[in-house]
Amino acid sequence: MKFQLLLFGFLSLLPMKLVLAQTSVAAPDSAHSAPNPLTFYGFLDAYHGYDVPQPPTPDRPSFLYSHDRQNEFAVNNALLGVRYQNLRVRGAFGLHAGTYVAANYAAEDPVLKHIYEAYAGFRPFEHAWIDAGIFTSHLGFESAVSKDNWTLTRSLMAENSPYYEAGVRFTYEFAPQLTLTGLVLNGWQNIRENNRSKAFGTQVQWQINDKLLLNSSTFLGNEQPTDSVRRPRFFHDFYLRYTPISQVSLAVVFDVGKQEKAPQSTGYDTWHTAAILARYQFNDAWAMAARAEYYAAAHGVIIASIAPAPTDSDVLVAGGSLNLDYAPSPQVLVRLEGRTLQAADPTFLRSSKRLVSGYANLTSSIAISF
Repeated sequence: MKFQLLLFGFLSLLPMKLVLAQTSVAAPDSAHSAPNPLTFYGFLDAYHGYDVPQPPTPDRPSFLYSHDRQNEFAVNNALLGVRYQNLRVRGAFGLHAGTYVAANYAAEDPVLKHIYEAYAGFRPFEHAWIDAGIFTSHLGFESAVSKDNWTLTRSLMAENSPYYEAGVRFTYEFAPQLTLTGLVLNGWQNIRENNRSKAFGTQVQWQINDKLLLNSSTFLGNEQPTDSVRRPRFFHDFYLRYTPISQVSLAVVFDVGKQEKAPQSTGYDTWHTAAILARYQFNDAWAMAARAEYYAAAHGVIIASIAPAPTDSDVLVAGGSLNLDYAPSPQVLVRLEGRTLQAADPTFLRSSKRLVSGYANLTSSIAISF
């Protein structure tokens, strides 16, 4: 009910926003006026999925959180928000709902799970920002908003690393091409603290030239519940994006993480994952993208359990996808993607409740945004 009231409040403001926008356009000196610091945004991604083999329920494999339902029409993410920014102050508040929220925020408090972002920030000095609250993750090449990604479905690495964070971040614009960020967080994708420890993160993003972008992000923290033994976790996310010509975009993404093993064991459980992505823009309306990827986790750390036992099985999954996009207008994106995954061991559940190693799905989506 609280979420519905907040959503109604946002929608009631939109007509006012449109009136203000029309007034500013009609003003004689609008070309010389400062941009409006207050902006509204929205996004809705409606989809249908079909899996092979057919599982016994509409749920896709448990380690997939976006577009995670099959053989039904569903909304992955419906998002509505407002942002404010001037030269010294900025902030944002957005609400969302959908199957992505139900799956990925399942452990969050019901009052908080529908918050997409909610933060306030200011410039302590030139070229720097301090923000506090809930914001999108500094880790990864892909986001929770599908239209911003090259492929419709998310890679295995994106699905099993944070999409959102809560804490404080300090961002310094070292140069127009180089941005440095430091973070103190409640933890690994959790809004409410789950123990007495804080986590730390860094990000370096370097636009080497107009064709090449390099990103390096880290995470360090203990993510076990309060009543569990500490298991420090270190994670590094690296990606390189290259645009040789305007129609072609290429990316290489590699993640590696280590988490201390169970008590009475020595060493670390390690996981590593990589993806290669390519996208070709035929024209303003049509584009195609492909992805090849793998995910390897000792004892299934992270992808199967945040606290694996020494006897748990290793996880190795590899796969690929092919994506076709059609944008009839800048506000609409129609997408179709086929995807296959192959596991080293029987992993995927069939309708007969028997596990098999191979898996494929077909996902289609219509998304609108403003």
